[in-house]
Amino acid sequence: MNALVPLPVLLPLCATGLSLTFGTRLARFQRFISVAVLTAVLGFSVTLMIAADQRGPLSVHLGDFAPPLGITLVADRLSGLMLTVSSAVTLAVLVYSLGQGMADRDQETPVAVFHPAYLILVAGVSCTFLAGDLVNLYVAFEIMLVASFVLLTLGGTGPRIRAGSTYVIISLFSSMLFLTAIAMTYAAAGTANFAQLASRLPELPLGVQTLIQAMLLTVFAVKAAVFPVAAWLPDSYPTAPAPVTAVFAGLLTKVGVYCMLRTETLLFPGNRLGDLLMAVALFSMTVGILGAVAQTDLKRLFSFTLISHIGYMVFGIGLASRAAYGGAIFYVAHHITVQTTLFLVAGLIERRGGTNELTRIGGLAKAAPLLALLFFVPAMNLAGIPPLSGFIGKLGLMRAGVADGSAWAWILVAGSTLTSLLTLYVMAKVWNLAFWRTEPPGQVAYGTVLESSDDTDDDDTDTGPDNIPGSGDEGIRRTPVPAGQTIAASLQGRAVTTTTRPPGAMTGATAAAVVLGLAFTVLAGPLTAFTDRSAAELISRTPYTEEVLGR
Repeated sequence: MNALVPLPVLLPLCATGLSLTFGTRLARFQRFISVAVLTAVLGFSVTLMIAADQRGPLSVHLGDFAPPLGITLVADRLSGLMLTVSSAVTLAVLVYSLGQGMADRDQETPVAVFHPAYLILVAGVSCTFLAGDLVNLYVAFEIMLVASFVLLTLGGTGPRIRAGSTYVIISLFSSMLFLTAIAMTYAAAGTANFAQLASRLPELPLGVQTLIQAMLLTVFAVKAAVFPVAAWLPDSYPTAPAPVTAVFAGLLTKVGVYCMLRTETLLFPGNRLGDLLMAVALFSMTVGILGAVAQTDLKRLFSFTLISHIGYMVFGIGLASRAAYGGAIFYVAHHITVQTTLFLVAGLIERRGGTNELTRIGGLAKAAPLLALLFFVPAMNLAGIPPLSGFIGKLGLMRAGVADGSAWAWILVAGSTLTSLLTLYVMAKVWNLAFWRTEPPGQVAYGTVLESSDDTDDDDTDTGPDNIPGSGDEGIRRTPVPAGQTIAASLQGRAVTTTTRPPGAMTGATAAAVVLGLAFTVLAGPLTAFTDRSAAELISRTPYTEEVLGR
């Protein structure tokens, strides 16, 4: 069973080579490789999660080199759950992107790098969840960074290049800080292996421990988009294609939260920075949700809610109790799915209405009732309406805060309640503007074609009737774009056709993500028990260290 541990990393990397080899010559086979590999990764992830729950942590030393010389991969309950949820989400997003690519006629001018970059991203995420040492974790972050930049800048439009550059600059800064922290850790403890650090770090002077802990938390806070190092996110994610934004927002920020969970429990169990984490959690909740209240662009609105709800997870980490860790793990799994779903829905809204600007669309509840349902369910889930999983996760965290009884805990309980109410207000605002009210003047007509050539203006916006989409494919009707109208963008950054009915693959993938979110509600009992066992294992630390070190 231990031999299965590297497969979620190795399979996507090997498939990347195949995908690049075939490229545009066998586009269908390229798509088949991606779907088949991610399906296999999902199967292996479920197997590892079950095995880790029944038998305890599983580990493998690549090349049979024992710590600290070799690369160690470890799958315990936490990493198994994260692998399973992330694999399911990345598979759904891939299917969504296939539907979008076919609808955008990208099969005629295909983006050959999308599938290889996506597979590399999946490999980097899997490597992060399985990494058993700081160096391997750093490598996983760099793998994700390379793939992320390619995916963010697909199409080469001006806004995407600018957003990708911002993302890379922030990521490189955090990478340099991470590398410095690794060097300091190795110099002080003589190893970068998590299991060995668990026993060696407590022997170091308290000041050295706190400095290393603070540096690592800063790195992971940047990855997780925690206040005050989250300003880059609302400007970076919304410019990307809908499937890319969905997987970034839903999954990549949770990689940072996972790393915070792992290091705070395994390496720094004393909770010395608990009050600081709870203060950061409070500001993330309030600043994020207030930013969402002020937005009328749907993707930016969801980006701010993402920052806000990261605060719930940091709240659980700051409390540092078994109940709090269990609630945080449950909320991470829930939020990966729900946030991804909402961004997929945003892509469908963009295709149906031609824009993400809420002031320019309306009447979708009548015109597209299925789309309204696909939005309503995850929106209520994010707001924490009983009995959905968002309510269960928030309730678990608040109960842990009440049990803690400290001043900061009570403040966070109040802040969590306020944030939940404001989230409901934000979701109601989206519903009223986009779905419930009548169509505003100037809304793109039902079935209007907004097709342009690849030299679309850098702002992806046609500013008047003289700016008529360019020539190209035969048989495509082209209509001048209304003044000020923002048009939907394809994977390549071109303007695309707004259709009366989104492709079946896009709608089906979104519906599957909605069902996955509802599954957390239906299976709340077993899942809560699983996350509680995961929390107990994290606090104990012994199963992890004994498995890795063979004691």
